[in-house]
Amino acid sequence: MTATPVQELRFARVRSGERIAWARTGRPGAPSLIRVAHWLTHVEADVRSPLWGPWVDRLSRSFQLVRYDERGCGLSTGDERRLPTLESWLEELAAVVDAHGASRVALLGVSGAAPVAIAYAARHPERVSHLVLLGGYMNGALQRGPSPEERAFLEAQWQLVETGWSRDDPAVREFFNSRFIPDASPAVRAGMNEQQRLSCDGPRAALLLRGRALLDVRLLAPQVRVPTLVLHGEGDRACPIALGHETAAAIPGARFESLASANHVPLGHEPAFERFCEAVVGFITGASRPPVLTPRERELAALVAQGLDNAQIAAQLGLADKTVRNALSTLYAKLGVDSRARAVARTRDLGL
Repeated sequence: MTATPVQELRFARVRSGERIAWARTGRPGAPSLIRVAHWLTHVEADVRSPLWGPWVDRLSRSFQLVRYDERGCGLSTGDERRLPTLESWLEELAAVVDAHGASRVALLGVSGAAPVAIAYAARHPERVSHLVLLGGYMNGALQRGPSPEERAFLEAQWQLVETGWSRDDPAVREFFNSRFIPDASPAVRAGMNEQQRLSCDGPRAALLLRGRALLDVRLLAPQVRVPTLVLHGEGDRACPIALGHETAAAIPGARFESLASANHVPLGHEPAFERFCEAVVGFITGASRPPVLTPRERELAALVAQGLDNAQIAAQLGLADKTVRNALSTLYAKLGVDSRARAVARTRDLGL
């Protein structure tokens, strides 16, 4: 079992005097990656979360990973009843960038954090080395010309969150989980329910949803001049992949990659999660060179890519089962994967 990463927990201040909790994990001297605050975080609980824990562990191997809680969430204070705006979210991000101290950072904007990351990169290109967006959009739901029925549905969701979020019955939070992480295990869903409950109360959660629905950075996106990678789940129901296409098309030179997942964010057990991490690491560090395989390893990798099991591989190569198991262990290490499913995804990505 992977050890829980050790994190530094600190606090920054915004102009109002409220504190913004932020945490740092990873190797000193590694490139800095800041996860822009998205809906309902709790930096202290992240490392124990069955949803976010694998993210923290995996990304902290390659980066100094910085995460923070927006106002009124997790360990951050203040403005619980004030509608957040793009400017207030940018103020929080700027405070954390300054407190972290690196001259330049990469930004990771997930879901509703994408517009904030886009705006910061457009306004402060001297501070941003790379921009990565996952499951995001440029304009919130209220800026997409919703029909009266669509707007009524949004209002109903927000009212449900405001009045039912903090109840002991997790049914309200589960309503959102069924759209955001439909393929999650019961343990991951339960962990997400608990972290959402810890993050903030219902009125604050509803305000955050309303504020993000009003965001619109379509005029700022074409001004982004930093290298940009846009990733999006193919079956994302919470934020359709077309919004990712629009975002990548609006940012000059942006690269787009779809992920084979129905979840809004990839889960730790999915091949899409490993692909997401590889894409981010390779994009920011340039360490995307394929592994060097021997001719025999390439032959083995090709059979793995076809989905053959150990017995079938042994029959194809004329080897004993134990020899195949040992060869696969060596191959997995070279590919940087820890399971058959991830090995299949990786070998196919490499064209093997």
